[in-house]
Amino acid sequence: MVRDLPRRIVSVTTAVVVMAAALAGTATVPAVAAERPLLREGTNTLYQRVLTRPGTHKYAEPGVNPDGHFEPFQPLYVFERRDEWIRVGHSPSRPPEAWIEASQSIEWKQNIVTSFTNPTNRNRQVLFDTRDNLEWLLNHEGIRAMQEKLVEDSDNNRLDPEFGVHSVEPSEFVDIRERFYLMPILEFAEEFHPVDYTPILMMRIASLPLEQGPQSAREPVEFDAGVVFVIDTTQSMEPYIRSTRRAIEDIMSGVADSEIGEKIHFGAIGFRDNPEVTTGIDYRTREIAALQRDSGTDVIVQALAETGVSPVSTRGFNEDSLAGVEDAIIKSDWEQGGKPFAGRYIILITDAGPKSPVDPNARTNISAHEIQTLAENEGIAILTLHLQTPEGEANHRYAEEQYRTLSRFDQGTYFFPVEGGSEASFERKVRETVSALLDHVRIAMDQEPVSEDIDPALLSLGHAMRLRFLGGWRGTEAPDVLSTWVTDRAAEKPEIEALTPRLLITKNELSTITNILEKIVRLAESAEFSNSQNQLLRQVRDAISRLAVNPDLVVNTDFETLGGAVGEFLENLPYQSRIMNITDERWIEMGTLRREIIDDLRQKTALYRRFHDNPENWTALYAGAPDGEHVFAIPLNSLP
Repeated sequence: MVRDLPRRIVSVTTAVVVMAAALAGTATVPAVAAERPLLREGTNTLYQRVLTRPGTHKYAEPGVNPDGHFEPFQPLYVFERRDEWIRVGHSPSRPPEAWIEASQSIEWKQNIVTSFTNPTNRNRQVLFDTRDNLEWLLNHEGIRAMQEKLVEDSDNNRLDPEFGVHSVEPSEFVDIRERFYLMPILEFAEEFHPVDYTPILMMRIASLPLEQGPQSAREPVEFDAGVVFVIDTTQSMEPYIRSTRRAIEDIMSGVADSEIGEKIHFGAIGFRDNPEVTTGIDYRTREIAALQRDSGTDVIVQALAETGVSPVSTRGFNEDSLAGVEDAIIKSDWEQGGKPFAGRYIILITDAGPKSPVDPNARTNISAHEIQTLAENEGIAILTLHLQTPEGEANHRYAEEQYRTLSRFDQGTYFFPVEGGSEASFERKVRETVSALLDHVRIAMDQEPVSEDIDPALLSLGHAMRLRFLGGWRGTEAPDVLSTWVTDRAAEKPEIEALTPRLLITKNELSTITNILEKIVRLAESAEFSNSQNQLLRQVRDAISRLAVNPDLVVNTDFETLGGAVGEFLENLPYQSRIMNITDERWIEMGTLRREIIDDLRQKTALYRRFHDNPENWTALYAGAPDGEHVFAIPLNSLP
């Protein structure tokens, strides 16, 4: 269900980005109306945008009889400037709505916003009134102790004003997808952290709740967990499937008919390879047991007992594990009748590496990175138990690299190799993992954990899930500040990201950039296998020029690099695009690297299609916004 602004949004602190301009070199405009928003100086496709301050009045004409007001931090396009007045509107495809005083707006020249990461493995961040005060903390010789003091003083309402602390990050995780909020980055500077010289962004951001007064929390719910095993069911996996069943049965028998046992629920999906290539393997993926709250442990145990392995060997060593994981993300019912699982886990069990999305026998056309992005967007953690058997030694390095990428969640990595593929070691790891998930439930219910010698990573994962859960049902919000300074990296631990820069994109704009990237991929592939590599940019320019026949689009064909073809926005982002500086000459010099660039762009477009088609991703930023102008905040690392 698409989220509606008045009901679901927590704070509106950004403007709608003209992504057909900012991402694809195009900007959607009215087909008939003469008026369009003003372009930013020095650009061909980027519109001017402002955010309203509290108490911004609307005027039909400058200074003549105010008629109502805009809500604070409404995202507006600028259509006209007249002395100290600006004419504004919510949408670039609709006429302007009113005049406002320029002094009652905040210029927003960047097309990026930011959101908090889960504070599981770091301290809560301090938000300062000036950049100087932020730099004072970063350069403090006792930075960790000083940061903890400032957080404690803020919690107890005894902050000394001389420190210039505006606010402190909430103690629970504010999940941008569950409780939509956006903080615009009003300005930024790329610097190095004085502790270890990690590159950081010094950011001036803003945040203001849309609705004044306390926000109501969701209906209280208890923490429970949904766990879906994704199991390799090829020939070599038979003893490990038995071990998985035995571990679940033994552990869950100890909590049978207890409150704890009733709050963890299991499902399972099996995967193999492409059945069209190898006769007899029967299926690529298959649901072994559905994830359901009303089914007991006996269901998963019985299903695993009845699960057989492939009667024939599959081709090659890698299997289609990513297809199994993707099914677990998309096809499993993580909501269960409108009551989502608080803890969401996928446990991947395999002795093989994943098929690459460029493998002709792979089903999914996205890589481990894009699968991980989809899972984290749904609040699902992927844990991988990789059996490093002697038979697969040559495959271990590749598999571990892919599965470490797949198994990231809230900046933790949950990849667990079983060296040598020992069945006994594997069963111990399954027992440890399931026991840890039970302890996640116990701790959330204020009970003592019972597991001994639990992996610290699994403890950290439980903490991350609880912070997500608590932030959701308590209605935790982003801080209420008009302008503040903070860094994207944790002040006391710069190797960890504290705030994630994102790009706000409308549904129409995401569709546009996806279509254009698909055109680029097709043209690049045709050049790759012909003698026309030195004509790639010309062909791209010709393809984009053909869009000019559409009166609804303004296109820019004045570019000299592949990044320029995608859009002017790349020139202003704190993000290093792989295609930003690719000229025809550079494209030729890349040689085999061209194939890697093409594959990456193809996987990005496939990810964008999935983002576009998921209605839960989209939020209306203003009342009455048409479906195509609903927005989604996409992480910068998902850009081309």
